[in-house]
Amino acid sequence: MAFVGLVLLVACSGKTAPPEAAPGTSALASAPTPAAPAAPTTTTTNLRRRYAAQLPQFAAAPAAPPAVELAPSTPGVAPMLGEIATTQPVAFLTIDDGFVRHPEALQLLQEADVPIGLFLVSGVADDDPGYFADLQAAGATIQAHSIDHEILKGRPYDFQSHEICGSADRLGELFGLRPTLFRAPGGAYDQTTLQAAADCGMKAVLFWREAVNDGVLQFQRSDGVVHPGDIILMHFRESYVEDFLAAVNGIAASGLTPARLEDYLG
Repeated sequence: MAFVGLVLLVACSGKTAPPEAAPGTSALASAPTPAAPAAPTTTTTNLRRRYAAQLPQFAAAPAAPPAVELAPSTPGVAPMLGEIATTQPVAFLTIDDGFVRHPEALQLLQEADVPIGLFLVSGVADDDPGYFADLQAAGATIQAHSIDHEILKGRPYDFQSHEICGSADRLGELFGLRPTLFRAPGGAYDQTTLQAAADCGMKAVLFWREAVNDGVLQFQRSDGVVHPGDIILMHFRESYVEDFLAAVNGIAASGLTPARLEDYLG
């Protein structure tokens, strides 16, 4: 189907404690005089100005309704979702992989102050967990995207289960909360994927309705707008800043507000 073709097209392509007082002196006498806060560097100031000029201003996201009921159409398999069934004016920005750790991602998230969901490859997160923990502390949530980013479709159950369960287990160890949502690498899945995901404790396997590549928001629908409940896909790439700005501005242009995915899925 053309839909699957699009899937594969759009998805594949770094304080110390103050010194103790010396014997015979008071801590007050030995403590250094606090230094004045460092002035912002020219680079930091320019980044903030650039973000301020390009980031939309969103109204507060509405209070999430009761979680969407995710009863699967087939018992024993996780549902596949490209969107969330809601009439509220919200969309969901999700970011995959983690291979490229862009140095401006944290500041951009702080300046934008919007919720995002990270679908991480656990083997990549293992390389630099602090980078993703900083994003988590700034409001990102962390979900699973396999151990090694292997394509799952067509692989045996044991292989798929290992990739899904293993990634969720490791991400839980790294970030304190075991994922309950999964996205298949490349968006490629089959019934075995959905069965293994359910057996690994995943509430849903996620797809997407829009994707961002090279700073351009790409649509599956012909009307060229983000619809309420749509899931938007981007990646940790060199074009992270341009892609993030394209996503949030596309959400704003469609009259929507970014919302936290997990608030709608329980």
